[in-house]
Amino acid sequence: MQTNLAPFIKDTPEGREAEAILRKCVHCGFCTATCPTYQLLGDELDGPRGRIYLIKEVLEGKTATETTRLHLDRCLTCRACETTCPSGVEYGRLVDIGRPIVERQAPRDFAERATRYALSKGLRAKALFGTALMLGRMTRGLLPRQLARRVPAARQAGEWPAPRHARRVIVLEGCVQPSIAPGIDAALARVLDRIGISAEAMTGGGCCGALPFHLDAQDEGAMLARRNIDAWWPRLQAGVEAIVVTASGCGVMVKDYGHLLARDPAYAAKAKRVAALARDPVELIGDEWKRVAPLIAMDRGSRRVAFHPPCTLQHGMKMKGRVEELLRAMGDELVPVADAHLCCGSAGTYSILQPELATQLRRHKLASLQADRPDVIATANIGCQTHLAGGTARPVVHWIELLDDKMLEASA
Repeated sequence: MQTNLAPFIKDTPEGREAEAILRKCVHCGFCTATCPTYQLLGDELDGPRGRIYLIKEVLEGKTATETTRLHLDRCLTCRACETTCPSGVEYGRLVDIGRPIVERQAPRDFAERATRYALSKGLRAKALFGTALMLGRMTRGLLPRQLARRVPAARQAGEWPAPRHARRVIVLEGCVQPSIAPGIDAALARVLDRIGISAEAMTGGGCCGALPFHLDAQDEGAMLARRNIDAWWPRLQAGVEAIVVTASGCGVMVKDYGHLLARDPAYAAKAKRVAALARDPVELIGDEWKRVAPLIAMDRGSRRVAFHPPCTLQHGMKMKGRVEELLRAMGDELVPVADAHLCCGSAGTYSILQPELATQLRRHKLASLQADRPDVIATANIGCQTHLAGGTARPVVHWIELLDDKMLEASA
């Protein structure tokens, strides 16, 4: 794609990166076939190719409008288009460059800004969010049906083993997961403990930065990344071998710290190392699978599992099929799921900011996941888990909890 970037962006690092991305695009349109919003709306501007043109126009000097912003807002940033693209266009990076510029040129009204601010601050305020969640659970029967379905039931975390192994990892605590599903990280800690790795919960950091970063506050997202690096660095220096992130939405962000802070002289080297040490559970456990397998109750019947691979896992971190392989090795039966590459509609705060589109996407996703009547739906991201659970009575869990259950059965 030919480009003629405007002076305000041309000779900047962002401009050079955007130009390189734009020049890779050959207009083939393969991306539209796997874009969830294009599938729903049928509008070229609600697909990757159309959004690339919109961003290109803004970077070349055309002033963005509310319509420009609307089409970018409808993008889930699922990055399915990147998996499909034969030319390697890094669409996600381009959107990250274009959105702040569009935001400045076509500012939101007060109500929209207030909503985004409240989401960014409220979801990261653990005490506030935890209290609100507790109150929601207590009054669930009084809430409107749609709101009540967003309130997940309380779940016990279970035991977190005390450190006792030479091999050590730290676990990102995150924003909402400790309140919604504290059992996920505890299940990870138990699984790792059984194979000789001690997991340490890190409370000094917090939000990975993805939440504000994708809510028009990229500088704040970078600030949170620095805060996490500062919190983790002493433990890394002390010999911790990895940072394990059970929420794939957070994991893809931490793995991107090197790029995010590449031009920060005080943090670039540290961010690069942190990104290199970030691990999704499937990476760490997959590497240890030969030692894991004898600890699993293979002969106690198999569950029929429908697995939903989050976009951040299959498109962001390029780990398609890794969890499914482990689930099969555990003795579970994986039911076929049509259109597994498509987003469920969660996408961080997307399900709140774009409820109609998110609900349609969830309806389609659940139809595929439940077509063969599985016993349980498994996923790898708290956002997907909560969003999907709001539309079905079937249990929706993190896959690490299934592995933990199998190990508990084997030790019984």
